[in-house]
Amino acid sequence: MNRTLVIDSISQIGKEVLLKGWVDIKRDHGKLTFIELRDRTGRIQCVGFEKMSELVVQSPIEIIGTVKLRPERMVNPEMLTGTVEIDVKEYKVLAVPAEVLPFDLGKAELDVELPTLLDHRPVSLRHPKVQAIFKVQAVIIDSFREFLKQNGFFEFQAPSITGAIAEGGAEVFEVSYYDKKAYLTQSPQLYKQIVMSAFERVFSVNKVFRAEPSVTTRHLTEVVSLDAEMAFIKSWEDVKDMADNLIKYVFEQIEKQCAHELKMFDVKLPQTIEETPTLSLTEAQEMIFQKLGKGVRENKDLNPESERDICSIIKEETGSDLVFIYGYPTKKKPFYVYPNPKNPEFNEGMDLLCRGVELLSGGRRINDYKQLMEHVKEWGMDQEKIKGFLEAFKYGVPPEGGFAFGAERITMQVLGLKNIREATMFPRDMERIDYQLP
Repeated sequence: MNRTLVIDSISQIGKEVLLKGWVDIKRDHGKLTFIELRDRTGRIQCVGFEKMSELVVQSPIEIIGTVKLRPERMVNPEMLTGTVEIDVKEYKVLAVPAEVLPFDLGKAELDVELPTLLDHRPVSLRHPKVQAIFKVQAVIIDSFREFLKQNGFFEFQAPSITGAIAEGGAEVFEVSYYDKKAYLTQSPQLYKQIVMSAFERVFSVNKVFRAEPSVTTRHLTEVVSLDAEMAFIKSWEDVKDMADNLIKYVFEQIEKQCAHELKMFDVKLPQTIEETPTLSLTEAQEMIFQKLGKGVRENKDLNPESERDICSIIKEETGSDLVFIYGYPTKKKPFYVYPNPKNPEFNEGMDLLCRGVELLSGGRRINDYKQLMEHVKEWGMDQEKIKGFLEAFKYGVPPEGGFAFGAERITMQVLGLKNIREATMFPRDMERIDYQLP
């Protein structure tokens, strides 16, 4: 007999099937034992004989039984298979019975602290609500790819080890690379600009690494960066519009594919409007001052409190949970960001904020070789270390720009998670690799 997946059991009423999965939940009721069997497609209730009471939760098993409709009063609307159940004829345990769990996976909510969940990641990943986080994240990454391919972008993979620092600064991990000095990549930025000069529209899904000495609820050492770069733009607003349409497409796909997961978290997707509000940094700071009386107009950037403030103001005035902020001080951004020709003190870079958190950074890049070299010298870059990047611009690069989303940030904001580590299967930060450091 061939295996039937849990989700396909719904269409097999009255037929005998072979199921394989884990004992997710077990309930003993005298001579009857109820279990919920979990496989990669979902969970289903199985009703068996008294001997099934010996089964240990989380043990992998196979079951042969008949698919039956549940009595109407016993239908479970919270389960995708809640209208049916399996009348078990026989079963077989497929491995050594599982040991006692470090916490109860049978509850709808895991009532343990996040460090405990992460310390026991192999176990916590089996909980339906934890799995839901990563099902949503998979849709985010898939829809990022789908949208860009539909719009003529070419996917490539950037290196994770580099000899040059894309964004400057000391917040990088130096690695031993034979007899050379190298670093874990902060960003695929330089590589995607090189590839853009050949393929015009490109994107990558990359792990990037930041050696930031901080432990916050929205920063990680290793993240999934969703990067895109595009040539032949008219202005930075072409980049903004592409990013805007992309994130709206991502939200649409989450709504279509993850209704069950969104319901589990009791959340609504970020609200968008036809034209996402767009403000300069100066305008945003002035609005915060006028609306809230906070003196932030002299700051060179928006701090986390200001990001929350401007999102709150925009939400109240327009209904949008998204807002673009552009026009940051040129010297506060990497050397490749394009200065505003009318006011070179400010650049044509942008951030996309959602519910008080930055989801994206990007903008127009310098494409003129002479201007780029001036910035290289002014920023104190080592030309020898980025000569491959600079070579692309010697041979003709059109006006271009790009952006990068953080996959974990999007997941966190969509599901209303309190800590970005919840949106990362195996988080890396100052205090954690795969285990709790002393």
